[in-house]
Amino acid sequence: MTTIYNFSAGPAVLPKEVLQQAAAEMLDWHGSGMSVMEMSHRGPEFMSILAAAQSDLRELLAVPDNYKILFLQGGGLGENAIVPMNLMGRKPQPATADFVHTGSWTGKSIMEAKKYGNVNIAASGEASGYTTVPPRDSWKLTHGAAYVHLCTNETIDGIEYQFAPDVAAETGDAPIVADMSSHILSRVIDVSKYGVIFGGAQKNIGPAGLTIVIVREDLLGHALPICPSAFDWKIVADNDSMYNTPPTYAIYIAGLVFQWLKQQGGVAAMEQKNIAKSSLLYEYLDSTDFYENRVEKASRSRMNVPFYLKDESLNTAFLAEAKANGLLQLRGHKSVGGMRASIYNAMPMAGVQTLVSFMQEFARKHT
Repeated sequence: MTTIYNFSAGPAVLPKEVLQQAAAEMLDWHGSGMSVMEMSHRGPEFMSILAAAQSDLRELLAVPDNYKILFLQGGGLGENAIVPMNLMGRKPQPATADFVHTGSWTGKSIMEAKKYGNVNIAASGEASGYTTVPPRDSWKLTHGAAYVHLCTNETIDGIEYQFAPDVAAETGDAPIVADMSSHILSRVIDVSKYGVIFGGAQKNIGPAGLTIVIVREDLLGHALPICPSAFDWKIVADNDSMYNTPPTYAIYIAGLVFQWLKQQGGVAAMEQKNIAKSSLLYEYLDSTDFYENRVEKASRSRMNVPFYLKDESLNTAFLAEAKANGLLQLRGHKSVGGMRASIYNAMPMAGVQTLVSFMQEFARKHT
């Protein structure tokens, strides 16, 4: 039977070991006689799952003690509205938030933030077709901004920040808010450089339905009056993510993924694997005239690799033959076209090697 490799951008591939463990525990979690899906979210069984997930995530990312880890619903897109509702209130109204516009997801964030305050586009990659992160010295930041928003990995456009910027000199006390939905836990980060880190779980952590927010404690308690209680970070933090019924099964799967990551050697070890996987694919793309990647090399994502066939009339054949060879979900996002290989933590090196071999053979046949 052909081995299947799923290159979906999200919901995305999960570690096989995690799925096998979840299957084994589906009807009876640890002798409780219950599936995790059936448990009371306030019962001792689920409370132990929640505590372990929080502890393991804090360990994996070396989250400082003065940060809260919140488990919420809403996804990355929902959090784009929840962020300004929680942070615009830090400053006299109407407050301003700065954005570095690097692609599709930043654009969605900007649209949401405009509903709750003023937006300043501090820098934009539009002129380059969103193929690069604007140089730090080109950013025109606002002194007294409520926050500075970055999408540190653009899932659709395939752009990733390779640096953690410092904005304090120009903004005063504006915290950096980083949407890390599609590369969180894929590389070592210094959490202390950010005021807020958030991400939808369905790309690199677990199933859809869970959103993780890591927020510095001094940023709690500034929600606008219109912010729903269930999305007020201070209320959620004060109730240890149990103010309302959390996405229990998604938290359980995320917890299994955190355990799996620790077994792999942690985030530092995973980063080396991700460097090797992405380098293999980019090196092939750069070596051939049959395909192309349009992102500036210094801004290329390790997680989401968009590419194009020079002869786009072959797109349909490429996708059909890829599927026949067990390579799934390679179609690029409808807004940009082409192809995209999402090679998250759970994608093994063998999957990338198989993809490159297929691409080489397809190019040979159609040249």
